[in-house]
Amino acid sequence: MSRIAKKFADLKSKGQSAFVSYIMAGDPNYDTTLEIMKGLPDAGVDIIEIGAPFTDPMADGTTIQLAGQRALAGGMTLKKTLKMVSSFRGTDNVTPVVLMGYYNPIYSHGVEVFISDAKNAGVDGLIVVDLPPEEDDELCIPAKNLGLDFIRLATPTTDTQRLPKLLPNTSGFIYYVAVTGVTGAGSANAAKVGAEIKRIKESTDLPIVVGFGINTPQAAHDMALHADGAVVGSAIVSKIAAGETVTNVLKFVKSLSDGAHSAKK
Repeated sequence: MSRIAKKFADLKSKGQSAFVSYIMAGDPNYDTTLEIMKGLPDAGVDIIEIGAPFTDPMADGTTIQLAGQRALAGGMTLKKTLKMVSSFRGTDNVTPVVLMGYYNPIYSHGVEVFISDAKNAGVDGLIVVDLPPEEDDELCIPAKNLGLDFIRLATPTTDTQRLPKLLPNTSGFIYYVAVTGVTGAGSANAAKVGAEIKRIKESTDLPIVVGFGINTPQAAHDMALHADGAVVGSAIVSKIAAGETVTNVLKFVKSLSDGAHSAKK
């Protein structure tokens, strides 16, 4: 059983939803990101999403775009991102890590080499937002063959015709985008999200986590009532951008995870 599957099974046995946090690798610098990453499990994070910085992040709003720019300006690369995951694995071999990013850096790294390097570093899953299912032969299927989950995004515009095309090679979980637009845009509506999750669950047994538009403990709680997990990214990245101490960032993360975990099933 993969780390991701085991985590969801453990949480289900406790009647809890997952709390997933996103941080950008290399923002504000390598050492601080690694320190935050190592502190996330004790702050209640069940699954860590680590962003690989890219120059043209089309799915990201201003907050995460700027985080990526700061990381790139500081010399962060995909290779260093994988090194960070490997360093994290030196003290934590349990918490699932999902690498989230774009295909161009992976292609430049070399797909086969990247898959092997990611697996060896301790990455459990991939979210590559600009590779649709029509391109599964490029990365998705080779990654799955080596044991990496390939996590797909579903959105409010994923209708009954599109959904069946997303599911066949998806594994780990489905990431449901709660608002139309980029990361950090607007606020998610729990009632609308609940109806959409119910619809998607009629077609899959995979866990569904909700992201985009979740920025408070209450919002994390409300989404976790409907979903198998809640994701927070921009709100955490904003704290880092503001120069908050690692302690304060992790304190904020703990408040979010407490919100999600208080939504008992």
